[in-house]
Amino acid sequence: MLLHQLVDRFGPAIVFVNVMGSALGLPVPAMPTMIIVGASIALMAVDGGAFWPPLAGVLCVAVAGGVLGDLVWFQGGRKYGDKTLKTICKLSLSRDTCVKKTERFFGRWGVRILLVAKFIPGLSLVSVPLAGAMGVKLRSFIAHDGAGIALWGAVGLTVGVVFAAQLEMVFAMIAQLGRQAVGVVAALLAIYVAYRWWRRRALMATLEKARISVDELYSMMNNEPIPVIFDIRSPEKRMLDPFTIPGSLFADERDLAKIVDSYDKARKVVIYCSCPNEVSAAWMAKTMRNAGFRDVVPLTGGLDAWRLAGFDVAHLTEFGDVVASTPEEVAEMAAMCAWPGAAAAAASQAASASSAGSASLHEAGYPHGDRA
Repeated sequence: MLLHQLVDRFGPAIVFVNVMGSALGLPVPAMPTMIIVGASIALMAVDGGAFWPPLAGVLCVAVAGGVLGDLVWFQGGRKYGDKTLKTICKLSLSRDTCVKKTERFFGRWGVRILLVAKFIPGLSLVSVPLAGAMGVKLRSFIAHDGAGIALWGAVGLTVGVVFAAQLEMVFAMIAQLGRQAVGVVAALLAIYVAYRWWRRRALMATLEKARISVDELYSMMNNEPIPVIFDIRSPEKRMLDPFTIPGSLFADERDLAKIVDSYDKARKVVIYCSCPNEVSAAWMAKTMRNAGFRDVVPLTGGLDAWRLAGFDVAHLTEFGDVVASTPEEVAEMAAMCAWPGAAAAAASQAASASSAGSASLHEAGYPHGDRA
C-alpha cells in the first residue's frame, strides 16, 4: 500500500494517536507525522482537488488528541503538585534540567508559555503539569493549550505541503530500501539513546564523588563556623513547596559571577536544589570549585531528605521571605545568615514578615494565570 493511500484511509487516526501519545510523554514522532500527513494530502490533491478541508480536519483531530493527552498531566499537576513534576521529569532524557528551565519560563510568561511550548523539546511535557500545580483555571488551560497545539500542528502540516514533492522522492527511496531503511532508523535511534544514557552515567559517576548528607550538614550547623547554604530552587518551586532549610540563602546559578565575587572562598558552602539527583547543585558546586572555592558540595537529597530526616524547616511567605513570629526567631534567623551584611537584611525581612502576619501561600493570588 502506497503512503498516500495509507494516509487517506488512516490519516486522522494516526495523527490522533501520535499527538496524544506525545502529549502523554511517549516517544512517538508527532511532528514528523504531521509533516508526512500534510505532504500526503497535498500529493493526493495534485489533480486540482481542494486539500484545505482535509488539512483543517486533520488539524482539529490533532488539537483534540493533544488537549486530551495534556489534560491527564494537567489534572495530575493540580491534584499532586510537585510529585507530578518529579514523575514526569523522569520521562525526559534531559530530566536534570527540564523542570527548572520550565519553571523559569512559566515564572516569566505564565500560562501563555503553552502557546509555544510544543516547539521546545521538554518544555511542553513539564509546563502542562506545572500549569495545574500553579492553579491555572481549566478553561484558561484548554484555551491556551489548544491554541498552542493548533499553531504547532499548522506549522507541521504547512511544511509537509510546501515540501511535498521533495518528500515524495524521499518516500520512494525508503520504499526501495524496504526493511533496511527501518533497520537504519532503529539503529540510529538506539545509538542516540545509548549515547545520552552513557553521558548521564558518566556525569553521575563524577558528581557522586563529592556530596554531603543531611546529617553531616545538621552537625555543621551546630558548630562554628556555620557553612553557607545556598537554596538554588526557582521562585516557582519555592511557591509550590514554601519551606527551606533554616539559614539558607536564595541563589541563582546564572548569577554565579556575582556569587564568586561576593563570598569568602575559604568558607564551607553547601548547595541544594529540587532537581533529580541534585545535578544542578552539583554543577554549581563544580563551577565554584573551579573558580577557587575550596570546599563546595551539593546536599544529597536536598530539602526532601532534610525533611524526611525530621529536621526543622523554615516556612516562607508568598514573597519568598522567611516567616518569623517572635524576636527570638528573628535573632536566630539573623545569626544563621552566613555572610557579612546579610544578618541585618534577614532580620529586617523577618520583622516585616512578622508584623504583616504569616500569610498563607494558598490564600495569596498566583501571578501566573487564573487560579481555579
